[in-house]
Amino acid sequence: MERSTQKNGLINLLMLLVVGAAGFAAARLSNSLGGQVSAVFAGVGLLVAAVSWFQMRLEESERLEKLEVDEMAKARGASALFESKESELFPARRSREQFERFFVPGFTVLLFVLQGGGAFLLWRWLDKLRANPPPLKEGTTALALFALFALVLFLLGRFSATFARLENQRLLRPSASYMLLNAFLCALVVAGIVGVVAGFPRWDLYVAYVLCGLLVLVAAETLVSLVLEIYRPRVKGKVERPLYESRLVGLLGQPEGLITTAAQALDYQFGFKVSETWFYRFFEKALGWIILLQAGVLLLSTCVVFIDAGEQGLLERFGRPVPGRTLLEPGAHLKWPWPIERAYRYRTEQIQNFVVGSVPDPDAEKERAVRWTVAHTKEENFLVAHREQPSLQLTNSASAKGTPPVSLVTVSIPVQFQVTNLISWVYNHDDASALLQDLATREVVRFLMGADMNELMSHGRKEAAQLLQERIQQVAQEQQLGVRIVSLGLQDLHPPVKVAPEFEKVVAATQTRMAKILSARADAIRTNALAEATAVTTLNQAHGERLAREVGALADAALFTNQLPAFAAAPAVYTQRKYLEALVRGSAQARKYVLLTTNTQDVLTFDLQEKIREDLLNLNVAPKK
Repeated sequence: MERSTQKNGLINLLMLLVVGAAGFAAARLSNSLGGQVSAVFAGVGLLVAAVSWFQMRLEESERLEKLEVDEMAKARGASALFESKESELFPARRSREQFERFFVPGFTVLLFVLQGGGAFLLWRWLDKLRANPPPLKEGTTALALFALFALVLFLLGRFSATFARLENQRLLRPSASYMLLNAFLCALVVAGIVGVVAGFPRWDLYVAYVLCGLLVLVAAETLVSLVLEIYRPRVKGKVERPLYESRLVGLLGQPEGLITTAAQALDYQFGFKVSETWFYRFFEKALGWIILLQAGVLLLSTCVVFIDAGEQGLLERFGRPVPGRTLLEPGAHLKWPWPIERAYRYRTEQIQNFVVGSVPDPDAEKERAVRWTVAHTKEENFLVAHREQPSLQLTNSASAKGTPPVSLVTVSIPVQFQVTNLISWVYNHDDASALLQDLATREVVRFLMGADMNELMSHGRKEAAQLLQERIQQVAQEQQLGVRIVSLGLQDLHPPVKVAPEFEKVVAATQTRMAKILSARADAIRTNALAEATAVTTLNQAHGERLAREVGALADAALFTNQLPAFAAAPAVYTQRKYLEALVRGSAQARKYVLLTTNTQDVLTFDLQEKIREDLLNLNVAPKK
């Protein structure tokens, strides 16, 4: 019987090798992602089958060695036989023990590394292909091959698993479990290929993701088994389960074992043979029909679809729009069960948005003060024009000949849009959202190349946002995207962080220059106005003085002409009167003292010190009425 066990183990090993290589080649030629991932399970099963087959040979050698020792003991006598060392008598047993003690744990660690590393690399590979998975080639051929692989692996795996259970061959179970698991995985790959052929191009990708997740679970189980092996109590003479045997793989390959395990658990919990009751027997026999009934109810539940308020749905039959019922409005709708017809919901009344340019960084946005010199977004730089022409001397200099009239600017432009025509949005383009974002980015680049940086950063931002919104709306209509651009914001406009300090210096120098120019203009206006006012005042004074002198000269001439007759009539009186008038004018501001007596000999002493205010001395007293 041991020869048959080794033969079955070797057949499992060769079959996993053949199916794994053939399956990988077929998957590569047909671009089946699920088939390529399933080949990894075949490779892992191949390693497990090789180690288990080698361990079978070691145990067979140990069994034959024990028989030989027993024969020798009968022939020569036990006393003479056991004078030799045990290691010399049982080298095969020692080899098996060393193999299980050192090689099996090391191989299990290697198995965990291969499973975990393979799952990580496969997941990254699938992420790169998720946006644009390769098209399936020769789908019918790949479908037939994987169906054949599933049938062969299932038949041989079922035979090996039954043989291992009946003969209690623990080392045959791992390879049999992996054969059954690979049979089911090939059937799953067949389902993915059928979905692609039926018009669901991403089914194969989803199958690949499921298999990759399964590989993660198997790797996690291997790690847990390694940790538990460290703390497992060792009982001498007890045959242990192989460390590299996966219980999860065995459960997936033989799901009926779950029912047996559940029956044993129920028997243990209730204290009697629950598995032998009529209800359990009935449940065990009717389990398949119950599962089919549940699947039927689940399938019937897919015949009704509910579209919520604010949503619209698209109904497809085998991946194509249903004529007359393509667009589903809010409410309940009947349809054929999945996968014949499928309904896709879209929130058409919801305002959607995307950002062109710099993408906001949530961590950096926590800062209260946003500065140019500190990065607060994931920047993307755009070229923007400079309309200010440099001077001729600067342009002709050797250092400025290659300087273009453009600058770099960082900008975040949130664009909000709403889907107005769902059929155009979904069916006119493969990825309408990405296309709209690309069109908006193109229009932003075009606009910035013809705009002036100083105008954008000062007074022209609102007009620029309106113009950009109109341009993006126009190209969206040209591409028949079926959207309406609701709003567009031109915000967070500033030079890149690396050159922001230098830009601030340039702006400061420009502002300082403008301030000095304005101050000089103010001084020029003030000086010119003062000079003009002084000139006008001087001219007016000169003109007035001229008029005064002319009028005075005429008045003097007229006075002299009028005084001649008076002088001629009474020369003495005229002279005395003029003398007195001159005296009055000359002594008008002088203090005068009047002496009323003339017959005294008085000595007068004058103290000219002012001791009282003049206004008190010269009081004008109103007469009494």
